[in-house]
Amino acid sequence: MAIQQADKLLKKHKDLHCAKVLKAIGLQRTGKQDEAFTLAQEVATQEPTDDNSLQALTILYREMHRPELVTKLYEAAVKKVPLSEEYHSHLFMAYARVGEYKKMQQAGMALYKIVPKNPYYFWSVMSLVMQAISAQDEKLAQTMFLPLAERMVEKMVKEEKIEAEAEVQLYFMILERLGKCVEALEVIRGPLGEKLTSELQSRESKCMKLYQRLQRWPECNSLAHKLLLKNPDDWQFYPCYFDSLFHLIDQSWKRNQGIKFVEDRIKGEDGKDSRALRGPYLARLELIHRLRERGCPEESLLGEPLELMVQFFGKFGDKPCCITDLKIYLHLLAPEQHVQFINRLSEAVPLGEQGEEGFAFPEDTKALQRHLCVCQLSRALGLHHALDVEGKLRLITELKAHYHHGLKFGKTALKTELQHSDMYCLMVAHVYIDLWKETGESFFLLPSLSLLPEGLSLSPSNAQFKLLLLLVYCHLGAFEPVVDLYSSLDAKHVQHDTIGFLLTRYAESLGQFAAASQSCNFSLRFFHSNQKDTSEYIIQAYKYGAFEKIPEFIALRNRLNQSLHFAQVRTERMLLDLFLEADIVLSLDESVKAMSLCPEEDDIPWDTMRDNRDLTVFTSWDPKDRELTAEHRRRSLEEESVWLRLRSLTLRVLASLAAPGHTPSQQNSEAVHENGVGDKSSVLIAALDVAVMMFFVVLQYPFLGPPSTRLAPALSSGSCQCQAAALQLSVHLQELETVSLDESSELQTQICNGFISLVVQLQEILNKCKGDVLEMKDSKLKTRPSLLENLIFFVEVRHLRLHTVSCLLCSGSDILRPLKTSLQKKKKKKKDTNTALFFSCSFHRAWSADGLPLCCVFQEEASFMKAAMDKVQSSYLRSLQEVGDLLKKRAETIKNLKI
Repeated sequence: MAIQQADKLLKKHKDLHCAKVLKAIGLQRTGKQDEAFTLAQEVATQEPTDDNSLQALTILYREMHRPELVTKLYEAAVKKVPLSEEYHSHLFMAYARVGEYKKMQQAGMALYKIVPKNPYYFWSVMSLVMQAISAQDEKLAQTMFLPLAERMVEKMVKEEKIEAEAEVQLYFMILERLGKCVEALEVIRGPLGEKLTSELQSRESKCMKLYQRLQRWPECNSLAHKLLLKNPDDWQFYPCYFDSLFHLIDQSWKRNQGIKFVEDRIKGEDGKDSRALRGPYLARLELIHRLRERGCPEESLLGEPLELMVQFFGKFGDKPCCITDLKIYLHLLAPEQHVQFINRLSEAVPLGEQGEEGFAFPEDTKALQRHLCVCQLSRALGLHHALDVEGKLRLITELKAHYHHGLKFGKTALKTELQHSDMYCLMVAHVYIDLWKETGESFFLLPSLSLLPEGLSLSPSNAQFKLLLLLVYCHLGAFEPVVDLYSSLDAKHVQHDTIGFLLTRYAESLGQFAAASQSCNFSLRFFHSNQKDTSEYIIQAYKYGAFEKIPEFIALRNRLNQSLHFAQVRTERMLLDLFLEADIVLSLDESVKAMSLCPEEDDIPWDTMRDNRDLTVFTSWDPKDRELTAEHRRRSLEEESVWLRLRSLTLRVLASLAAPGHTPSQQNSEAVHENGVGDKSSVLIAALDVAVMMFFVVLQYPFLGPPSTRLAPALSSGSCQCQAAALQLSVHLQELETVSLDESSELQTQICNGFISLVVQLQEILNKCKGDVLEMKDSKLKTRPSLLENLIFFVEVRHLRLHTVSCLLCSGSDILRPLKTSLQKKKKKKKDTNTALFFSCSFHRAWSADGLPLCCVFQEEASFMKAAMDKVQSSYLRSLQEVGDLLKKRAETIKNLKI
């Protein structure tokens, strides 16, 4: 209707620019991008100056992701209306969208000359700072951009024209980046510093930071001392106080001064009628930790850690934060004190009389919180892990009883509120996981599938229940319920990068191809909008003078562009498209063209790639020896990078086969390697060698740590090796054109042997898929999700990799058909020249759907008693259904393949 209305207007006023642009927006939103762009350019070439047309064109170009065209619009408008404050302002913001910092500097000064307002002047100054931040040459930043920005601000200071806090913040930023800490300190402590009022203790925090950089420890200690006297619960200043204290101790101060300061703060809290503050008590434990690290005997003057922690629990045990406060200081206890510590804490928990179940329960929420804290600390000390199987089962019974008892305190809770006893439920699930890891019996995971949904029915907003349930389903090989669970988390913005891996890791490997495409799209939509959104944040920061936030927004954009997860979902999404659609809906070359995939360009930032995964998203009370370590993180990133490199190389080799100019009729043997196909195959094989070496050193990650990559199962199943062999075979096929009929015998033999070898390798992978993925044995349900994962590897190899060979043969049929005819004619003359026919037959045998029975790989004989088990079964059936549907489509494609 919008397009129709615009057409009506244009019949009457054919040169009405705004109507044309509005029509173009309508065309853009109905998918007619080329028509929309042509119409928009018609107007743009006329260089309009009316605000409606300019704004409409800006909207259109932003939707087309062509922000650079907006700058040309306003450059023309400014030339025609040179005194327009509005157009100069729009031009500046247009440059900001594309990061043209030098032009922003010039536009800001031009605007200031027309309308001498402080914000416009400082836009220009900030643009200089951005040139310094983005400069490749740090020396240039330090000797040209930042000094010029400093002089510009000093000019305003001398003329007493500094008006806003943002201008002082910018001055401080420039001095700090120049390393002029003394000058920055003078600014903060001087009259200009009085303008810093938007944040609490902004001046003090900045001064503290500068004192530390200047290593002026007496001033740093004095300021921290002063601030802690004022607010002894402000934890941010305790580390500053201790850091400066120990530097001063090294310079001959007495250690007792720090001890006396902390004890004085505690005396002040003990003498209060109101409830004490936690800060001083935690500061005492922190000081003991630091003294012990330095081997100082004075730690004994502060008291015995066990007694101090019991005292802390007595004061703050009914607060949910008590567990996180004490957990970081548990290392102060000797191993032989662990049981004694828990017993002492248990004595401080007020419980009622024992009931019929043999357990005593808390009578109010404060007592419940104390008991829960003791349970959490017991787990953090490893006491849960030390129990045998029977002991763990008794613990589960007790924790379940406390969970159900505690529900009575939350009967009137809103759906958005958590139940007071939720952590008991979560801990029960963790103990079940312990039993599974200890025994290897997957049936220990199954009770969690009924317990956690029960918890969710009463606490629908409990994200930890959802996350853990999601993980358990994935480990059981059932992905279907995971999609709804992840969706209910309602992940926002950057969370698609930090926790998106929980969804994308398992979807494809468990045979849920539709869900895999959907989960990749979830993440990609966020990443693709990041560039545009970040530009808008930057513009708003300029408008409102939040200059210190602009580098943060730039850093966020870079962090997301360099994200490991971003590179993974892009690669997997394109592989899925080729896997699911190529040769079914579109040909391989059409699919590659639709993706704008260039085989020669590797746009993954390998050198600057960042691991943005939040690997601490799960609540955990595991002891230190079971926690995620730096080595786990490093190794996980290394494995993910190797797997990504293999997938990326595979994708680019496929693109090389389909790319125009890579068909056999247009190249010779040398070109096969020069154009990148053979070269990439060699690189792929080299990367595979690196992966195999890594596979020999297997590192087990904690259950709540990073998920293992598909690398190890891909190598153990033989999938990677089979893929590499198939792609190498494609290179040999391309070489067929370069040799004459009489000279091709050896090459044809290689190709025939290659096909025969592939059939053998595929059979070996298939053998690793056979078995019961679900079985009931000794009244215990067992799952073997690895069989499902192996099946997906088999399908990927057979139909994503080998189908490219069929595409290549189709594209090269002009060569193979004459070769076949010629050989048939010569058959009577030469009995040994039927190699090509044998090759053709081998090819079809390699693709025979009858030779490898896929649809009967699994024999589900188990029946499920619970709704959760129905979900597991339904998920397996969905996976097999999707695999079966894909195989049917592939079979039809193969039947139509004729040479």
